[in-house]
Amino acid sequence: MLERSDLAANALTSLHDEAYDAPYNTQEINADTMIFTGGRDGVSLAGDWNFCVDLLDTGLRQKWFAMTPAPHSEPWDYDPFDGDTVPVPSNWQMLCDKWYFFEGSAWYTRSFTHDLKPGRRLFLHVGAAQYDCKVFLNGQFLGNHYGGSTPFCVELGGALTAGDNWLMLCVNNRRDADRVPMQNTDWFNYGGLYRAVTLYNTPACVIRDLFLRLEGDAIRADIHVDGPTDSARLGIPGLGIDMTVPLTDGRASLAIPATPELWSPDTPVLYDVTLSAGGDQVSDRVGFRRIERRGTDILLNGKRLFLRGISVHEDDADLGKMTSDTDLRRRFAHARDLGCNFLRLAHYPHDPRAARIADELGFLLWEEIPVYWAIDFDNPATRRDAENQLRELIRRDRNRASVIIWSVGNENPDTDARLAFMTGLADLARAEDPTRLTAAACLINHETLTIQDRLAARIDVIGINEYYGWYESDFDDLIRIGANSQPDRPVVISETGADGDHEQGPADGLFSLAYQADVYRRQIEILRKLDYVKGISPWILYDFRVERRQGIYQRGYNRKGLIAADKQTRKPAFEVLAAFYAEKQASEDR
Repeated sequence: MLERSDLAANALTSLHDEAYDAPYNTQEINADTMIFTGGRDGVSLAGDWNFCVDLLDTGLRQKWFAMTPAPHSEPWDYDPFDGDTVPVPSNWQMLCDKWYFFEGSAWYTRSFTHDLKPGRRLFLHVGAAQYDCKVFLNGQFLGNHYGGSTPFCVELGGALTAGDNWLMLCVNNRRDADRVPMQNTDWFNYGGLYRAVTLYNTPACVIRDLFLRLEGDAIRADIHVDGPTDSARLGIPGLGIDMTVPLTDGRASLAIPATPELWSPDTPVLYDVTLSAGGDQVSDRVGFRRIERRGTDILLNGKRLFLRGISVHEDDADLGKMTSDTDLRRRFAHARDLGCNFLRLAHYPHDPRAARIADELGFLLWEEIPVYWAIDFDNPATRRDAENQLRELIRRDRNRASVIIWSVGNENPDTDARLAFMTGLADLARAEDPTRLTAAACLINHETLTIQDRLAARIDVIGINEYYGWYESDFDDLIRIGANSQPDRPVVISETGADGDHEQGPADGLFSLAYQADVYRRQIEILRKLDYVKGISPWILYDFRVERRQGIYQRGYNRKGLIAADKQTRKPAFEVLAAFYAEKQASEDR
């Protein structure tokens, strides 16, 4: 038995050592190990992987990762090279009934070959693994990543062999008190490798980062190259830019005089960009625009902006958290039909294709990390996790013109520890990207009817989640909140709405479609009077799966969607909001 094998050292260690995870819980795969992937030709590792759920972490205890595909005389508890397979990308909950509520470790194994020449490098890029991913290649531990929705890269070089190379990923989605998010959330806890897994073969010199943005009358370019070269070449043909950029220790930051046509929802102009250095080359399509706050206004390219929005989760009745171009474009088509110019991507980083499509189609985005509810704000490890997720999100999407807001959290208690934690995140967002606004869903004191949250003074846009007509009763309190608070910066109603069950709901009253539509009518009636509100993103576009909601009209779903979970059936409230947005747009166009 494996407990007594050379791999596990001895039975006592294997069976009774509860520190088995410590050598592999290193989190050294992070924002600093990312490479820029735009325009690269990669080798997809999509397809069938060998798979095993591992509730008791037997695999780490017995060192499954060190097994080799060779004949063996002892019985194995799990054979990484034979047995059940699952498709990657996918969520295991959607593949087998008995895995639906499974939380714990699962092992993914597959082989690949390579033709890596001397002087070349090979990187594994994982689009997302929920939540803790440990990477092993040919029995060697290469590193560990935390964060269920941000990408990560790990260099494979030293562990590669000729012939078949065996890659094993241990992915754990167990919710813990010190994670981001922690145990108590209001969306479904999917698990698995659910975004693209890709190999990138690069020269010895690899481009790690390229950040472009408008700065005054110039384009600011920040470049980071890892490898033996002292210059890079940057090209933006549409602006007549083709220049050699000197590098110091692999880095450069320069302002390039330019007058690009400005990106906006009405004119989503994108420019092709290329960067080459030391034999490596990447590309991107980038829009240039200005977003700022001035007093209580949000301005895009100097023009006041009202955010006609909708919130969205990554959730699909058939695919879980996995998505596709078709699914994403359907989302934006529904947002267009609704009259939106803005989407709040809640409550974690969404698939990177969402921002690219938004760039192309002309939608504005609020992106956020899952600092949600009762995070362990006193814990330095939790803060490190949150900071890394924020850095990975920003470095992934900061070339996307559509992204105008980085949100650092949602509905957290206003404590000293939380204020320090969240202020640090807002400061980090500005350091990583000084060209966008910061936000969070802040707290309302429903007794004093004020926005009572110290964080509001540390961010650019105050989000408030309010459910008058659903969790609160008196709609006029919204007017009182503004009058009592006198906010000095823009306020966006980041959530509002009501459940409507289109399948089994009553004809009227709570959970009826009629009641949901009436809540929207009354919300809109109040919104017409609220000068301090500069946008709304009601909750939510589609019904979505969640474990905590098990009422007779919910049945494991949040039913606040304006469209049902089938992503086809529009509820009457959809048309109510669409009419209001059409009215708002018409008034803005006059």
